[in-house]
Amino acid sequence: MPCDMGNLAQIKEVFTGFREREERLDLLILSAGINVNQYGETHDKIDRHFQVNWLGQFYVCNLLFPLLRKTSKLPDTPAPRIVWESSEQHRAAPKVVHFGSLDEINNPEIDSTELYGRTKLAIILGVKYGLLDRVIKPNDDNIYVVSVHPGAVNTSMQQQWKEAYPGLMGKVLTTAMLAIGRDPEQGSFSALWAATSPEIEEKGWNGYYFSDSAQPGKETLQASDPTLGASLWDLSHRIIKDKVGEDAIADWNSSKS
Repeated sequence: MPCDMGNLAQIKEVFTGFREREERLDLLILSAGINVNQYGETHDKIDRHFQVNWLGQFYVCNLLFPLLRKTSKLPDTPAPRIVWESSEQHRAAPKVVHFGSLDEINNPEIDSTELYGRTKLAIILGVKYGLLDRVIKPNDDNIYVVSVHPGAVNTSMQQQWKEAYPGLMGKVLTTAMLAIGRDPEQGSFSALWAATSPEIEEKGWNGYYFSDSAQPGKETLQASDPTLGASLWDLSHRIIKDKVGEDAIADWNSSKS
């Protein structure tokens, strides 16, 4: 089902319909994304990196969470898993990040690499201090959520470096990334491992960020800041309600589909 992650109202329509039609959901892999690129805004007038890489997929997760919880309560059912594609590029987030307002997010003066890095930081924070700490733990859910670094992957996304940095620098960066990158099959491995490996449950790796398969990552201080995670959680809810309506957010505590 096609859906524009830059259109929150469309996300609501598509994934509310999905939730109402389906009887169960065992795996949710959130891998939509824009690579390092120039600043631009979505249909909803939000920084496109922030909305596509984080906010839109956060909203997908919210709308589908009641179905994930319903699935987790079925007999003889493995714990559902949510896997987010983050990145070691979360280290490139701006040195000062508050997640305090939409005005802060919509700043065209932020460097292209920092725009991307901020979204990958948001994913790590949202997994650990949002979904795990504010939803899964309080409800004692048998659901696992993790984020992974897929590595540089040789897809057309690498061509976006040329748009981010026009001229020689962009060409050099694209060439370098293609030289060190993994093929798409290899690039998918970390997410597939996180979705299926028994190690996740055996070692209690809920909420973890993995820099490679079975390798818990060493996060930055920003990515280990619960206050910053709380600010991101609150801001994400505020923006969605402002753009879609006060009733836009699905009840995180519900198991009704």
